[in-house]
Amino acid sequence: MHDVHRELKMWLEAVGAEVRIDAAGNLRGVYAAEETPVQRLLIGSHLDTVANAGAYDGILGVIIAAALLKALAGRRFSYAIEVVGFSEEEGVRFGVPFIGSRALVGRLDTKLLDTRDPGGVSVKQAIEKFSLNPSETALACLQDDVFGYVEFHIEQGPVLEKLGLPLAVVDAIAGQSRLAVIFKGRANHAGTTPMDLRFDAVAGAAEWITTVEHKAKSVPALVATVGSVESIPGATNVIAEEARLSLDVRHREDGVRTAAVNELIREAEEVAARRGLSVQIDTRLNQAAVPMDHSLSNQIEESIHEIGCQPHRMVSGAGHDAMILAEKVPAAMIFLRTPGGISHDPAESVAVEDVAKAIECGLQLLDRLAASHTRTQRA
Repeated sequence: MHDVHRELKMWLEAVGAEVRIDAAGNLRGVYAAEETPVQRLLIGSHLDTVANAGAYDGILGVIIAAALLKALAGRRFSYAIEVVGFSEEEGVRFGVPFIGSRALVGRLDTKLLDTRDPGGVSVKQAIEKFSLNPSETALACLQDDVFGYVEFHIEQGPVLEKLGLPLAVVDAIAGQSRLAVIFKGRANHAGTTPMDLRFDAVAGAAEWITTVEHKAKSVPALVATVGSVESIPGATNVIAEEARLSLDVRHREDGVRTAAVNELIREAEEVAARRGLSVQIDTRLNQAAVPMDHSLSNQIEESIHEIGCQPHRMVSGAGHDAMILAEKVPAAMIFLRTPGGISHDPAESVAVEDVAKAIECGLQLLDRLAASHTRTQRA
């Protein structure tokens, strides 16, 4: 990450930005306004990604922001532009996502700083090891001069490719529930226990997994995934005593998502009771859906139209830093087409011409915001 910061710092300073690293490890590059005092527009995304990932998730949004500043060729606006490269969005190391963006909205608290990775290193210690001062994280918080946040990001799905469109406006980021589900039965010998005398936790889990799939297919726009299944003891000749599963449920409407989760919990309990099993369910995450700012999204839609592209609006099923920034400032997102819908994989890609359109759209947006009465009223 130090190497990434050095490279981006060099690029941003070359186009006239003043760069610093805040106490949460976020890269912050400010392209000054033509006069002071001023408002500030944030453009950015995250610099981290998952293991065995592709080259574009997150960081493409930061590079597009840098490219926008370069394309301005020294031209300034009545507002400043701050490029943000968030330090930790995925939550891979500490199991907690959005560490960098949480700092900007004042939610990098003591509990989060004390969270430890599998090796026992806390967030606070990791910040110190990175040569930053965790006691200064409050200084990373946004001030009242920020009037908006814009994030460019690959779609991470197949919708835009299917529609034949390069860009889309994100209307909302779907709400998300994550649960841990454990079916408990009785271990026994696989060769000597008759089928009608078994209490097989894996068989119960398998029945419930098909229920999850059926439920998701029956509700428009609902997605539900059992992504992790662990059998205990996990031997080929032993009937499983436990089956541990993950459940991920997402929808743009929190009421629909909550109703689906409650129904799937009831289904799990019914499957367990019918098979002589027990089931334990623990909610790990309950993130509400986050609508993007209506006015800022409209400005983006008009900018897409101005560059000769057909505007399209869609919901993001994945979480993004924009959903955290939206707690404090108007936030909006622009999706770029993802070939094959592949993301979080080395095969992740993006079309050069789509990136060019995104930069063109961004330049249109910057001009629109400079002339926007809405921006002035919000300030």
